[in-house]
Amino acid sequence: MALDFLILYEHVVREYESLLLLKLELERRGYSVEIHQLLDRKKLKYITWKRPKVLVSSCMYDDEAINSHVYNNVGKCQKVVNLHWEQMLSDTQEKGEWFNFNGNAKRCVQTCWGELTQKRLLAHGIEEKNCPVTGAVMMDFLRPEFKGYFKTKEQLCQEFGLDSNKKLLLYISSFGYASMTEQEVKELSEMAGEDFTGFAHTNKVSMEQTLAWFDQYLTTHPNEQLVYRRHPSEWNCAELEQLAAKHSNFHIIFADSVKQWITAADNIFIWMSTAIAEVYFAQKSCHILRPVPIEHQFDPVIYKNAKYVTNYEQFEQAAQQENPVFPIEKEIIEGYFDKSDRPAYLQMADLLEDVRKNPPRDNPFAPPFKPHFNLLKYCALVGVHILFALKLPPKKVFSFCKPLADFSQRIYGYVEKAHISKQDAKKMEQRIRPFVK
Repeated sequence: MALDFLILYEHVVREYESLLLLKLELERRGYSVEIHQLLDRKKLKYITWKRPKVLVSSCMYDDEAINSHVYNNVGKCQKVVNLHWEQMLSDTQEKGEWFNFNGNAKRCVQTCWGELTQKRLLAHGIEEKNCPVTGAVMMDFLRPEFKGYFKTKEQLCQEFGLDSNKKLLLYISSFGYASMTEQEVKELSEMAGEDFTGFAHTNKVSMEQTLAWFDQYLTTHPNEQLVYRRHPSEWNCAELEQLAAKHSNFHIIFADSVKQWITAADNIFIWMSTAIAEVYFAQKSCHILRPVPIEHQFDPVIYKNAKYVTNYEQFEQAAQQENPVFPIEKEIIEGYFDKSDRPAYLQMADLLEDVRKNPPRDNPFAPPFKPHFNLLKYCALVGVHILFALKLPPKKVFSFCKPLADFSQRIYGYVEKAHISKQDAKKMEQRIRPFVK
């Protein structure tokens, strides 16, 4: 029996909670839904008896993405909807080709969190039928309808061994480029057609100085605790581990959603993450830490003209401030994140239901696009998943060949970060279910 919707995800902490909410609503409407990770091994059922009517992706920038995310998972599919998880761009990125979709990606349905993103896509040649405004599903959990969904500060602290009687500071990191090698930065630059070398350096310098602020602050304020929340694309590093070893009140925690930590924290700090919108929708405030300027071509437009903390003295003062003024204008936030009276997950479910019921809006596989099956990637993923199941790190298995060991270990790391057990997924679903009515 054919599947109605197959939803692909990339990052657990960024996407899975929202996808479960969407899945439960679609199932409530009578549809069959499954969730699949982008780097999961390819499954025969999705191109045969369980081929989905609609493929829902996490990103869809160009023909290669259609080939990799759609064709290599389910074969040809004319109903492709992109949840479009990366919508907060810099002014340069908003004008460039990559983030405005190339080739047949323009024929997929590219969902928009707000009207400003829709206007940008329309200006870059995407038809209105292919760029509807749905709102951002992840913000729904912060709506009044979901009151009681999140754990209290006391519950969260107990779960992670923190002291609920002490001030809880939260830092939402975005230093994904700081852990990338020069080769990885080069490959990304070539793929996107933009040089990320300088921005990678800014990541590293910003991270170093921010951690130096934390070091000084935690030394002089031992009765406060700081949770460092890694970005999904960020890896643990020696600097973080050294700071955690030095300060018992510094905690690197990646578990649970960023919204959960936002609702529980007493003070919130951020660098350039789009999670600042979640802080806004949670009706809380935060401070933006910018020890060094960010190149405008990489700084999200939502941060334009925002108020920044640029030195340690300002940071220490900010950490002691209660109820600060939100650092970004309301009109900017709500222009990129639609604040509708109706939850976004219902609007998104309406869209998916419409796509499922009606003829294709467009044809992502129209000429001159020619799909091809990536046998090398298929075999590599099978091999990495076997090693992951056996808990055999590639760096040890392939120690005789460093290039192969490094390449395999990187993929292994992505698979490990994106993994969620069936038991944990079930618990998360049971937690969400009472709010879907």
